[in-house]
Parts: sequence; structure tokens; C-alpha cells
Amino acid sequence: MRLFLVLVTCSVMLQCREASNHSKFDLQGHRGCRGLYPENTIPAFLKAVDLGVNTLEMDLAVTADSQLLVSHEPYMSAEICLDSTGTEIADSAQYQYNIYQMTYEEIEQFDCGSKPHPRFPDQVKMTVSKPLFLSVIDVIQTQRPDARVNYNIEIKSRPDGDEVYHPSPQAFGDLVYQTIEGVIDWKYVTIQSFDFRVLQYFHETYPDVRLALLIENELPIQTNLDSLGFKPNIYSCWYKLLDEKAIGELQAQDIAVIPWTVNEPEDMKQLVDWGVDGLITDYPDRFNVY
Repeated sequence: MRLFLVLVTCSVMLQCREASNHSKFDLQGHRGCRGLYPENTIPAFLKAVDLGVNTLEMDLAVTADSQLLVSHEPYMSAEICLDSTGTEIADSAQYQYNIYQMTYEEIEQFDCGSKPHPRFPDQVKMTVSKPLFLSVIDVIQTQRPDARVNYNIEIKSRPDGDEVYHPSPQAFGDLVYQTIEGVIDWKYVTIQSFDFRVLQYFHETYPDVRLALLIENELPIQTNLDSLGFKPNIYSCWYKLLDEKAIGELQAQDIAVIPWTVNEPEDMKQLVDWGVDGLITDYPDRFNVY
């Protein structure tokens, strides 16, 4: 009997340890689950939660009436959106639909879910508009109240877009911070950006916020870290820029490694074997395939 209890206890401890280790891996749904549902939409975020992601990854833009909109581009992309009459938008005309110069009332008239996506043919198509950030949070909290969801929020900005397509990094950063404060516990939030200025402002002004440095250049990792001027919590680059040595060197500096955008199961397996802390994918449903 005693041996049986020992064996049962060891088995439970092993299962708990394996579950605990798995729970530490940060599976992030890119723009919700872009491979399956229209990107950065409420249905995509709900589906990602149902698929078991740890973190919802999303992008923010700012409307003319100073509301945070979930959108990858600061304009109504011709690739995914139809205009308010249901008509396709010409590539050359998409930039005139500047979100920073449109109110949310105008933006919600555009359908960004019905048009077939050339790169994601398996997307479920539906009539859906770009949501406000606070609407996403409200839906997740009310419709998936038991889900322990984290939010990886990208501030989309670049120097030539300041006060044209978005506010300055300081004003943008303040708006994001003030919107989140009191709505989501900051322990569930990461702010990410390709714009070093955004991260530097958050680091100086809101030092307790977890930050992720987004990278798509092929410069040495240390060069990017030196340019940033501090160690971010997370180094998040295109997955093909990584190898096992680079991952280990970053983690030795207490920097987590969460690459983007990893869609093939064999790539997921390789990265997990190399020891990444998480990954960002358009297809969260593929993660368990390997």
C-alpha cells in the first residue's frame, strides 16, 4: 500500500511538473488567429482563446476621435477590407482611408472580414468590422470569463508617420497606458513595438510595464539591444533569424525569446527543441500537431 501511494504521488508530481512546464510556454495567437478567422477581429480573438492560446497578440491604431482601434495598418487595407458600400478598395486608394483621420463611427462601416484573403484561403469569411481595443477586452472578459488570457499589444508607429498616421510615441504611449490602467492588470500585458522610441518612452515613463522588442532586421542581436539602450523583457524577431545559440545567449541575459510568425509544425517543433519561451502563430491549432 505504501509503495502504491509513493508511485501515485510520484506520478501526480510528474504530471503536475509537466503541466507546469507546459504552462510556462507562451503560445500567442497572431492577430487572434489570422490563418483561421479575419485578423484582429473579435471572432478571431474568441477562437484563439478557445484553441488554448496563452496570449492574444494584436495591433493598435488611433482614430480621429482618439480611440484605440485594433488594426495592423493605420489605414483601411485593400487586401482585407471593403468600403462602406461593400466595394473593393483599390490598392492606390487605401492610404486615403487614414484611420487617424477617421472617426470610429466611420470606420465601423467598413467590412474587413468578407473579402477572400490571398494568403490565408482557409479563413472563415464573415462581415465584421475592426473593433475598438476596449470592446475586445470587454468581450473576452464577459464571454470567456474563466480564461486566463494575456495581451501582447503592438504599438504601430514609425517616425515618418508621426502626426500623419498616428500620434507621437509619447502621446500614443500615454493613450495606451491610460486606456489599459484599471481595466487589465498589468501583469497580463506586454507592450511590443518595432519602433525603438515607443519602447524607450515606456521604459523611462512606465518602468514596470513588460516590453517586447520586435525585430525584422538582420543586424546582430547585441547591436539591436545596444541601439535600444536597455534590456527588454522579450526579444521577438522573425523566427528564421534565430538559432539555438542565439536563443541561449539572450536567455543568459534574462531576456525571453518569442519569435514571430511561426506557422509550420516542423518549425514550431524546432524552436521548442531549441528552448524558445513561446512563439507567435497565425495557426494556434497547429501547435499541438507536432
